[in-house]
Parts: sequence; C-alpha cells; structure tokens
Amino acid sequence: MEIVSPIKDKEKIERMKRLLAHNKRDLLLFTLGINSGLRVSDLLALNVKDVKNKSFITIREKKTNKYKQFPINEKLKPLIYRVTDFRDLEEPLFLSQKNCRLSRTQAYRMLRNTAIRAGIKDKIGTHSLRKTFGYHHYKQFNDIVLLQKILNHSSPAVTLRYIGLDQEEINNSYKNFSL
Repeated sequence: MEIVSPIKDKEKIERMKRLLAHNKRDLLLFTLGINSGLRVSDLLALNVKDVKNKSFITIREKKTNKYKQFPINEKLKPLIYRVTDFRDLEEPLFLSQKNCRLSRTQAYRMLRNTAIRAGIKDKIGTHSLRKTFGYHHYKQFNDIVLLQKILNHSSPAVTLRYIGLDQEEINNSYKNFSL
C-alpha cells in the first residue's frame, strides 16, 4: 500500500472543490471526507438514510467495529440535500454510473485525477481525505489528544506521524530555536 499525503494547502482544497463542483456526488464525497475524518470504506458504506435530514452521522466503523457519531456541519448540509433529494432512503449515498455502490477504486481514480488537474504534486489517494481532516483539525485546534481520539489512534505520536507533522514540527522547532 502506497503512503499518501494530506492536502495541506487550503487553496488546493478549494481548487479541488471548484473542479468537482460539476459533479454533486464527487463534491460531496470529497467534502464529507475532509470534514469528517471517516475512512473511505466507511464513507462508501453510507446510505441515503444515514445522512438525509440528519443532524448527526452515526456509523459502526468497519476497521475498528466501534460506533462513531459526529454532527454534520453546516457546510455539508446543502451538499447532502443536493445529493439525497428525491432519492430512496435505502440507496447507497454514493452511486456509480451503473447505479451500484461506488467502489474504492472508482473513488481513488476520481480523487487522483482531480488532484492532478488541481496541480497537486503530492501522492493523493482516498486516504488523503482522512489525513487532510486530521492535518487541518490539528492546525485549527492544536489538540493532538482530541484528534487522536477522533481518529481512534493508539497514541499522540501515531497521530502526529499519520498527519505528517512529526518531521514538520521538528524542522520548525529548529528554525524557531536559538540561544
């Protein structure tokens, strides 16, 4: 498995959103991924009933088998409405062109191609969504223990390494240190 990077530059995130704006499904997948920290397996397992007219998303994580609940932020609600309006509650939230559940491979191709078009040079894959959430959550709240709990990691060190901050933090500490 190849190691992918978070999208650290907010302008590149906005560029991705602009490129995805023509496809409401892909825009929702990207935006929900970077705003929830869910693994792609959990994102793709969502059904319309899990998000339509809801204030919270409640799932059982596939990897950990733990329940997870989190509020749907206000930015996501109009996107969810656009994708779920007039849809059957039992349908997969993310449908392929053949009206089947979107596969991990299809999601990867869409994200990777969009990242290339957005001029992102880092290795981007489906897991980049979760890492992007982690990176920006940490930058905004500066609470590694909270983020560790959200991501279900075993230690703060694992979380820092996961979001690519361990070396970045070390480098910045050297730049900002002098006696």
